[in-house]
Amino acid sequence: MIGRVKAVNISERKGTKKTNVYSCEITQTGLKGDSHAGDWHRQVSLLAKESIDKMKKQGLSLNYGDFAENITTEGISLHELPIGTKIKINNVVLEVTQIGKECHHGCEIRKLVGNCIMPKEGIFTKVIKTGTISVDDKIEVIK
Repeated sequence: MIGRVKAVNISERKGTKKTNVYSCEITQTGLKGDSHAGDWHRQVSLLAKESIDKMKKQGLSLNYGDFAENITTEGISLHELPIGTKIKINNVVLEVTQIGKECHHGCEIRKLVGNCIMPKEGIFTKVIKTGTISVDDKIEVIK
């Protein structure tokens, strides 16, 4: 499976929309400058453009990063990847550690868009190899 990076998003506070910065250094703890970076299993979150498009069909006006995803992708059915799958973007390697998550009480994204797709279709990864990720980079699922 091969896909593309559509957006590289960070935010200063957890639970808020992220802003597309187009290119970002990926450190051993996640995206440099992102509030979710840290020494844990959810260092980098990914969500497919195709998932966002499902919400747009419900009449919502959405941008990349609105679901607090770090990397917006296209061309890969992320939520179907098994835990332990490795993903290569440019020279960065990520390992899938979690599929979906429970939205916390008072989730700002749910308040703003009415429904959150991250609990079902977002994935979370830990950093295996650092580097830089940019919009339009190729994404490979490593078998």
